[in-house]
Amino acid sequence: MSGKRAFDLVFAAMGLALFAPLLLIILVLILLEDGAPVVFAQQRIGRHFRPFTLYKLRSMRNGKVTRVGGWLRKTGLDEILQFINVLKGSMSLVGPRPLTREDARRLNLYDENLPRFRLRPGITGMAQLYAGQGFRVTQFLERNYIERQSLCLDLLLVLCSLLVNLFGKQRFLVWLRRERNRRVRIR
Repeated sequence: MSGKRAFDLVFAAMGLALFAPLLLIILVLILLEDGAPVVFAQQRIGRHFRPFTLYKLRSMRNGKVTRVGGWLRKTGLDEILQFINVLKGSMSLVGPRPLTREDARRLNLYDENLPRFRLRPGITGMAQLYAGQGFRVTQFLERNYIERQSLCLDLLLVLCSLLVNLFGKQRFLVWLRRERNRRVRIR
């Protein structure tokens, strides 16, 4: 077993255990607000271009985000069930986001020889932390991660993702820019 896989298993198991009580409350809230089903499952492209089923907490009904769903998306809690994908081995904690076949075709990424398909897709990653920056930036960040991946980088990205989910992406990005500028001045 590789160090990355061990890292994934330990943190995914801890994440599920830590969030289990909250997960039960969320499941009840989804049921009360909008009924069943509470889980959204969708086919995605994984490592070596193999399809797998990605699990998320359902946040929409009839194409509209529900009230509970909006909160889940804002906090990133709709992704909790992807810890199951990590434990099953179809995903990693950190890596390129898994694409649907349609998205891969639309983005001209439907090629099993691309470096992104050598890795397990991730719940979080550099591109996810900087989401909304455009396709070129996303591609650059994913390539950068693929070339520089390490357990230290994975740990840093997991910690940054926790901060984003706790304090919000905008606050985190402002802090990150301020910190980067401070370090540049020190040198």
